[in-house]
Amino acid sequence: MNSDIRIIEKKEIPKGAFMLFGFPDVGLVGVIAASHLISELNLTEVAYIDSRLLPPVIVLHEGLSHSPIRIFGNHQILLAVSEIPLREDLVYPIIHSIIDWGKEKEVKMMISLGGIPVQERQDLEELKVFAAASNPETLKIAKDKNLEVLMEGYMVGPQAIMLQYCATLGLPALTLLAQCFFNYPDPEAAAKALEQLMNITGLKVNISTLIEKGEEIRLKARDMMKRTQQELTKMRKTQEYDIPLYVS
Repeated sequence: MNSDIRIIEKKEIPKGAFMLFGFPDVGLVGVIAASHLISELNLTEVAYIDSRLLPPVIVLHEGLSHSPIRIFGNHQILLAVSEIPLREDLVYPIIHSIIDWGKEKEVKMMISLGGIPVQERQDLEELKVFAAASNPETLKIAKDKNLEVLMEGYMVGPQAIMLQYCATLGLPALTLLAQCFFNYPDPEAAAKALEQLMNITGLKVNISTLIEKGEEIRLKARDMMKRTQQELTKMRKTQEYDIPLYVS
């Protein structure tokens, strides 16, 4: 684990949970989905990240200060979520440290929730969710659950680093990517991602309230989306529109 990053545990951490990631990305799909999980499942903060690598920022909730990157959980899941977009130079050390920590806690699978931008998003009546995995065994789990596999393409950002590092460590990991807007908060895409998360994990979450509050969420998330978009541009996030040119 990176010595510049400390994960401070506030409560006893369960073994064998699913480890979920919800970080700012296109459409804020992961962040919106994570926020909904915290609310619906009444998850409590079990750990947080402390690091001088982070900008000098705290978040205030009901007058109390919190780290902008926290881990929530119960006996079933551990959920890492960031309330600030990660700078390009922080993505690797932050994601690697959380995965190393999750490995110590013997999590059964790492799952990141994110979006995949589509240029005609406004014309799509039914959003698809694509899966990519760290190894063939985990990909088979997704296929057995009838998830559509992202066969070819590029992935950029936190979920890309999560998937690649888990592959390097030999850990089972899955990324669920819902079709979404590139630069607008997309609660409907977050709801679709959560549907497939339930399909994979057996979690029970009411997503109807997420869809009903769509406009309210979009308004609240506008500023974060602007800051996130600036960081994504530096990471060449628009490359996800491209098709890779190679022969397998």
